[in-house]
Amino acid sequence: MHTTYLLLGSNMGDSKRQLQKAIAAIRKNIGRVVRRSALYQTAAWGKTDQPDFLNQVIVVHTNLDAHQTMRNLLAIEKTMGRVRTTPNAPRTIDIDILFFDKEIITGKDLTIPHPRIAERRFVLTPLNELAPNFKHPALNRSIHDLFIHCPDTLNVRSEERRVGKEC
Repeated sequence: MHTTYLLLGSNMGDSKRQLQKAIAAIRKNIGRVVRRSALYQTAAWGKTDQPDFLNQVIVVHTNLDAHQTMRNLLAIEKTMGRVRTTPNAPRTIDIDILFFDKEIITGKDLTIPHPRIAERRFVLTPLNELAPNFKHPALNRSIHDLFIHCPDTLNVRSEERRVGKEC
């Protein structure tokens, strides 16, 4: 059994509903969702002339390997209407693997841990909510330490009061 941390994001249509649909598809095609962060509203990162994103981190237990997980996530995105155009464009759903156990994978089609975790407050805020003591396997620093020292100044606002809800 593997533990993977996934970041979900949406800024097109009913974003809250898109995240719910993605979680249902992940349960069906990846594995058991064991924890999820609050929902966070954040300004778009990189390409700022678009609607705010709704983001959430979930923790999933899966029997799939990292490559199978990624293939299934891409299929979920496609089924949900994700169309890849330009980098950082608006999207119905975006699902990123942040961590897969403590594995470090560097390949043409897959890089784990996600290479920009330490640069993005919208990733670190929900991740810090769920796993502040988790050590980034490549940087050898805790999520909380990365959160405290994150250079990103974008505003990240919680949409919910619950913390680390069990699923």
